[in-house]
Amino acid sequence: MALLRTAWRAGPVRATGPVLVSVTDFTCARPLDLARAFRAGMALRRSWPELEGAVGLWLWTDLRRRRCGSVSVWTDEAALRGFVAWPPHVAVMRGFRRRGTIRAGTWQTEAFEPAETWARAERVLAQFEEGAAPQIVDASR
Repeated sequence: MALLRTAWRAGPVRATGPVLVSVTDFTCARPLDLARAFRAGMALRRSWPELEGAVGLWLWTDLRRRRCGSVSVWTDEAALRGFVAWPPHVAVMRGFRRRGTIRAGTWQTEAFEPAETWARAERVLAQFEEGAAPQIVDASR
């Protein structure tokens, strides 16, 4: 898997304890939608420093496979749910609803370690590529 990723974009929270990690994977039905989807993600990313409960995120893309998504870190599930319900995010999701397939998974960890988090996210994304259904990823994996 040849993923390109953005630099880490910090949120307003500095993780000092347990966090929730969310991995999303959007596979575009048409090649032109990949650039549009990635730009939409970059627009949301600009607001990250102000999002309640956000520790930070990476955006990623796999150009060859028309995939893009995020690896985001949150203080807890309530913070992630708040983002999912945030009107700018809802608008992006509605705009791309019929333009591809989305998969997502989460796990909790006792401490945020960037290298460890990214490595685990790559394993989750490889599972998605192999056809794993959207799921909550078991923290023991």
